[in-house]
Amino acid sequence: MTHKLDITRDAAISLLLLKDPALERRVLRMVEMVESANTFAIRDFAAVFHLSPTYLQRLFKHETGICLGEWLGEKRLQRAAYLLSNSHLSIKEITHAVGYEHTSSFVRAFERRFLQAPARYRKQNEGQNKYASEKSETKRTA
Repeated sequence: MTHKLDITRDAAISLLLLKDPALERRVLRMVEMVESANTFAIRDFAAVFHLSPTYLQRLFKHETGICLGEWLGEKRLQRAAYLLSNSHLSIKEITHAVGYEHTSSFVRAFERRFLQAPARYRKQNEGQNKYASEKSETKRTA
């Protein structure tokens, strides 16, 4: 049985990718565009850089060692988790904000990644955000 790459680790190295001076300029630009919280698909990047989607994916993998599609998917799900914890947007609004066309596809992907439904994730993380904001308020008044 083959083990899937640890996508969380791969997504975490994106900041390191930004600091790598040897990184091919188009790949570096893609990482910067995704880090700026814009939602992009592989076909969008291919159009921006005037490359075929296949060549673009091969270039990204060669330069970073990470599969572009998996990395983009992980970045979308991390952004969704952040929005669930830090906003009052509906799950449908978050679905579209992170680049999914169908809520059912988003929910399945989120459940595979976080092992729980988005609504449950939001409910579990509500208390943590309230505690963090109360803690920062306490520090400011002290």
